[in-house]
Amino acid sequence: MDDVVGCFEYYADLAEGLDAKQKAPISLPMKTFKSYVIKEPIGVVALIVPWNYPLLMATWKVAPALAAGCAAILKPSELASVTCLELGEVCREVDLPAGVLNILPGLGPEAGASLASHPHVDKISFTGSTVTAVKIMTAAAQRVKPVTLELGGKGPIVVFEDVDIDKAVEWTIFGCFYTNGQICSATSRLIVHESIAAEFLDRLVKWSENIKISDPLEEGCKLGPIVSRGQYEKVMNFISNAKSEGAAILYGGNRPKHLKKGFFVEPTIITDVTASMQIWREEVFGPVLCVKTFTTEEEAIELANDTHYGLGGAVVSKDRERCDRVSKLLQNGAVWVNCSQPCFCQAPFGGTKWSGFGRELGEWGLESYLSVKQVTEYVSDEQWGWYQPPKQ
Repeated sequence: MDDVVGCFEYYADLAEGLDAKQKAPISLPMKTFKSYVIKEPIGVVALIVPWNYPLLMATWKVAPALAAGCAAILKPSELASVTCLELGEVCREVDLPAGVLNILPGLGPEAGASLASHPHVDKISFTGSTVTAVKIMTAAAQRVKPVTLELGGKGPIVVFEDVDIDKAVEWTIFGCFYTNGQICSATSRLIVHESIAAEFLDRLVKWSENIKISDPLEEGCKLGPIVSRGQYEKVMNFISNAKSEGAAILYGGNRPKHLKKGFFVEPTIITDVTASMQIWREEVFGPVLCVKTFTTEEEAIELANDTHYGLGGAVVSKDRERCDRVSKLLQNGAVWVNCSQPCFCQAPFGGTKWSGFGRELGEWGLESYLSVKQVTEYVSDEQWGWYQPPKQ
């Protein structure tokens, strides 16, 4: 909740500074002209958010859209609509004018598709799957409306041989198992140097064995249930397919024995993975970590970038120059150094390749809801001179 409040406060501050940036002058090569820029609300925006982090994802879109002066239609996931409806109630209680923020629950093929194709919606901002994004882009293209897409991921965490193993193991576990792995930026591909791989994996298993899996309302819970039966079955199918393709389950891969009901999955570590396997290439959206080793920095970067996705990635090393080098070469919209998953509303967030385009958060998030208008004035007292009138 602190992140939600902080995001609204941040964009409220940016909104107050918008007027000062209006009519920003442009330096021109011709002194006979004066030019400046006006930034205007892009119009009515449709904001489509997923079921993971439903309130926070809504805030990432609603706060900058309102700060820019847009009217917004928020479409929550049918699996997690309550917090978005509560957000609407809060906005009504603080006297946000009617019609500025509208909450539209419903199924994607009905509510979401209608927003994407509606003639009076001026922009779409979507967070979700790549498959759905293609449909949204197709619908939006029919009316040439802009879209911002924050999509799936299959993030790497590259661990070099000089690390503090306990620190690196903790960030590896957090980067993949936090929120049950149901996070698009999860660093779910561990690429670890072969010289420390055996010790690293041994420590990884021991730490995973001590992760508390329970009802999320229980004190100390670190891993709760998967969101739905359908998603649970999808995760278990990924694990089953990995085994059938020849991968090895180093740890986990089942329902926890102490939990007879609910869609719980053990934290799962998969080794003997090849680069062509489904488990290495496709987003699981569950607590599943797959592992490969490397010998050289060049090989690590090649493994990290060999994916259709490009949302989040991480590099772990004590060598500062190496971290800078690898950060520049990783094909990700966000790169974490000696950590995984920190996200701040002041910094841009978004992906490359199949992970989408456009940026949310920071000043970039506000700019995506603004339309830029150029105003240019002829200021000379002299006639322009293109046309010479006939002599009288």
